[in-house]
Amino acid sequence: MNTPENTSKTSSAAVEKTDAQWREELTPEEFRVLRQAGTERPYTGEYWDTHTEGVYQCRACGSQLFTSQEKFDSHCGWPSFWAPLAEGTVKYLHDRTMGMDRVEVRCATCDSHLGHVFDGEGYDTPTDQRFCINSISLRLVNPEEG
Repeated sequence: MNTPENTSKTSSAAVEKTDAQWREELTPEEFRVLRQAGTERPYTGEYWDTHTEGVYQCRACGSQLFTSQEKFDSHCGWPSFWAPLAEGTVKYLHDRTMGMDRVEVRCATCDSHLGHVFDGEGYDTPTDQRFCINSISLRLVNPEEG
C-alpha cells in the first residue's frame, strides 16, 4: 500500500468538475459522501453484504476500483476489500477528523471520497488490510459490462 505521503498516480485522465457540476450529476447523499467525505450509516448501504461477482466502479466517475475477488466479510457494516483492483486506482490521505488518525481512500481519477483503509486488524486476508468503503461511493457492474 502506498503511504499517505506517497499517493498513487493513475494512468486515467483526471476528472475535474466544480461542486455545481457534481451536484447536477450526483444525488444529495452521493454528493455528501463522495464530495464532502461523509459516511453512510453501517449496515444500510447497497453492497455491505452482497456476494455478487463483478467490478466495483467509482459512482462519480466510473473508474474501476475493486473487484468481488478481493471483497470479504468483515462484519463492520460496510463493504470491505483486502486490496484495490490495481496499483494507482486509489490514493491515500491522512485523515485526522473526528479525533482519529486514519488513512482516507479516494478515487485516484476524480478525487472522490470512498472510505478508509485499516491495517493489522487480524483478518485472514492476504494483506491484513481492510478497505472499508461506502456502498454509495461504488457501483457494482458485471465484468462483461465493464
